[in-house]
Amino acid sequence: MHGRSTSAVPHDNNSLAELAYAYGLPQATGVMRLQAEDFQVVERLSFVPDNEGSHALLQIRKRHSNTEQVARFLARLAGVHSRDIGYAGLKDRHAETSQWFSVDLAGRQEPDWTQLDDESISLLTVTRHRRKLRRGALRENCFIITLRHLNADWRVLIERLQHIRQGGVPNYFGAQRFGHNNLAQAAALFAGRIQVRDRQRRGLYLSAVRAWLSNQVASERVKTGSWNTALPGDIMMLNGSKSIFPCEAADLQITARLQDGDIHPTGPLWGLGPLPTRELVAQQESEFLANAAAWRTGLEAAGLKQQRRALRVIPRALCWNFPAPNTLRLSFALPPGCYATSVLRELVRSD
Repeated sequence: MHGRSTSAVPHDNNSLAELAYAYGLPQATGVMRLQAEDFQVVERLSFVPDNEGSHALLQIRKRHSNTEQVARFLARLAGVHSRDIGYAGLKDRHAETSQWFSVDLAGRQEPDWTQLDDESISLLTVTRHRRKLRRGALRENCFIITLRHLNADWRVLIERLQHIRQGGVPNYFGAQRFGHNNLAQAAALFAGRIQVRDRQRRGLYLSAVRAWLSNQVASERVKTGSWNTALPGDIMMLNGSKSIFPCEAADLQITARLQDGDIHPTGPLWGLGPLPTRELVAQQESEFLANAAAWRTGLEAAGLKQQRRALRVIPRALCWNFPAPNTLRLSFALPPGCYATSVLRELVRSD
């Protein structure tokens, strides 16, 4: 098995379309995000707010606005610097999302938060917290997604839904991670053609490269049928945690824990340091990314450290119904950093 060449910058969208499917290319077709309400997301925090402190903690429902736009608006309203605004994750503008933000009001008067209410933004909750809201401080994201104008064999569609509910899907990074040209910008950065002083923008470019490499390894494991099984030398991750441990042997206990969704095999998030995998898996990961030297070197030069990402994600509480003819409504929850679009791509080809 050999790595895919990255001598040319991969097209952001094509690189996603080429990823392997765990259950085969879906035959069902439909339309996603016909309106903002068709893609609803609610953040669940990983902590209980302190109800005191200098940081205002706001739950905001937004439509047709991305996270950074709302953060800038909050900074203007409160009269603070953008660095005083915190949020746990980025959310798509083409959706209806309930998202948490923190605003450091140390030494400042409480703003009139009612100014937030308009057609695209509405305030749901205000409380206080002692610390700034940090990226990833979520327990999960809960989704309600409506797919319309479905053309499907309903028996096959429901069978596939049952497979996904039981066995999950490959934990691919979704299109949001790549933006419109993040990979091209990263290639220019690594080649020295551009300089990027903005830390957030630079981070987006580096994250896109890391995600692309991660997707390639995950896709190769899907092709070999090992994305949801343990191989000699694998690094396993506890479900709902970042805790990892080496798999010495794929014995009955490991197999049972995999089937129960308690653990998952992992792939690399590239950075400095040796791969923690061993034997067959270390050899495979090196081969899968053999032609991606420029990408790997760029991430290492940027100082990123080797990390791991679960190869599989199992949607929690996956349910479905058919509220209207040729319409499917799904509800499920995913850990932070996982993408609903990676669930949907296994189910239906959508516009």
